[in-house]
Amino acid sequence: MFFDETPVVGTSHLALPPIHDGGARTVTALVVLATLTVIAVGVRRYRPPVPAAWYSLAASAALFALGALPRDRIDGPAHPVADAATLAGYAGVGVAAFLWLRPRRSHSCTPDQILDSGLIGLGALLASWTFLISPVLHDASAPTASVLLGAAYPVLDALLLTLVTHSVVASSRSEISLRLVHLSLLALLLADVVRGLVRAGTLRADTPMVLPLMLIAYVLLGLAALHPTMVTLGRPRRILAQQSRRRASVIAVALVVASLVPSVGSRLGSIDRLVVSSLLAVLLIGVLVRSERAILRSARSERRAQYQADHDMLTGLLNRSALLRTPGRNREHWVGHALAMLFLDLDGFKAINDTHGHSVGDELIANAAARIRRIIPRDDAAARYGGDEFVVLAAADRAAATVLAERLLAAFATPFELSIGEVSVSASIGIACDGPRGDERSVYDLLREADSAMYHAKAYGLGYAFHDDAPHPKPAEAARRGWRRDAAVRDAG
Repeated sequence: MFFDETPVVGTSHLALPPIHDGGARTVTALVVLATLTVIAVGVRRYRPPVPAAWYSLAASAALFALGALPRDRIDGPAHPVADAATLAGYAGVGVAAFLWLRPRRSHSCTPDQILDSGLIGLGALLASWTFLISPVLHDASAPTASVLLGAAYPVLDALLLTLVTHSVVASSRSEISLRLVHLSLLALLLADVVRGLVRAGTLRADTPMVLPLMLIAYVLLGLAALHPTMVTLGRPRRILAQQSRRRASVIAVALVVASLVPSVGSRLGSIDRLVVSSLLAVLLIGVLVRSERAILRSARSERRAQYQADHDMLTGLLNRSALLRTPGRNREHWVGHALAMLFLDLDGFKAINDTHGHSVGDELIANAAARIRRIIPRDDAAARYGGDEFVVLAAADRAAATVLAERLLAAFATPFELSIGEVSVSASIGIACDGPRGDERSVYDLLREADSAMYHAKAYGLGYAFHDDAPHPKPAEAARRGWRRDAAVRDAG
C-alpha cells in the first residue's frame, strides 16, 4: 500500500493536473490531512461506541502516506522508514478491525462465517503466490530484505482481505459508513496489488494506477466518517441465514478461479507447484467442510420446521394434526395392538385464567403438559387438543387404560407451583377403547367417543369415565358440547 514518484508522475495526468513529483506529494498530504480532520469531526459529532477504531484507521492512513514519501522508485530497493511505516499501517488496520469486530463476535461470529472468510483469504493467498510472491522470490538480483518484504506484503494483503470479508458478512446494507470503510480498504488492497505486480514484472513501472487508488481510499474513508451510520462501527449484529448462502456462492466462484491458478502458472518451478498444490488442497478441503456444514445446517432446519409443524409450541406436545397421523408412524407400536384414547380436560382452568391472566394460564398448561408427558409410556402419543384440553393415544386395552387414567388423575392431585404460588387443578378424563388395529374404526371416532365420555365424567364428577359406560348424548347435545371434528380434519390436512 505504498507508491513512489514514478507512478505518481503518470497518475498526475489521470487524476490531477500535470504536476511535478513534489506536487503529487503535496496533493497526497493535503488529502490525507483532510481525511484525518474529517474523521476527527465525525467522531466528535456522532460519538461512535468504539472511537478507537476510527482513530486507528486515521493513524493507518497517515502511516501509509508516510510510507510512500521516502521511496524513489516503485521497483527500487526497500527503504527502512517506508517499510516500517507501511507495516505499522497494516497493524493499525488490524487493530481497527479487531475493535469493530469484537462486539459482533458473540452475536454474529459463527464457525461458518470464520471458515468462509478464511477460504476467501486462502484463495487470495493462492493467487498471490503464483503472481506476486514467486516472481519476487526468484529475483536473484534483489537484496534479501527487499525479497522478504516483497513476499510479505501479499501475505498481509491476503490477511487484510480475510478481515474485510469477515466484516462484510457481519454488516448490513443499512450500515453505509461501514460499507465505505470496506471500499476504502479494498482500494488500498488493489493499490498494493498493482505495486506487487510491478515488482513481479507483470506491469510496467509507470503504470498510472497507484495514486488514484490511494486517493480514492482516503476520500472513501473520509466520507465514511461523515455518514451518520458511522456509529454502527463496533455495534453487535446478528447474521441472517440468507447471508450465509450468499457467502457460499462467493466461495464457489473463488474455488473456480483458484482451480485455474495452477494452469495459469504453468511455468512455476517444482517448489512453487508444491506450495500451490498444497494451498489448493487446503482450499478444497475447506470447501468440502463448508459444504458438509451447510448440508447439516439444512437438515437441522428441516427437522426444526417439521417439529414446529407437528408440535404445540407452548407445551412441546403434538398438535391435533400430528396426533391424527400418529398411527401411520411407528407402525410396529400400533398395528396389532388395542388402542385407547384418553381425552383430558382441566377442571376450573377458566377461572384461573380469567383471574390471573393468560400468562399464568399458559404457565399452568405447560406444567400440566409436562406431568402428562412424564406419566404416559414413552412410545405413546400425547397432544394438546386445544385450550386446556389434552389427548393421549395409547397402545393399551381397557385395563391398561384404567391404570393410565388413574395415574394421570393422581399426578394432578399435587398442586402446581406457579409464579403466583400454589394452584390446585383437577382433571376429567374420557376414555374410548378400540380392539386390535385392523377394524374400520378411526382415530376420529375414538376422539369423538373419548370427548363424549369426558363430558360425562366432568358432569358427574367421576374423574374418568369410559364411553361404553356413559349414556350416549343426542346429536344436538353432542354438537353443543363442541367436539369439532371438522376442525380436526382441517388440521390434519
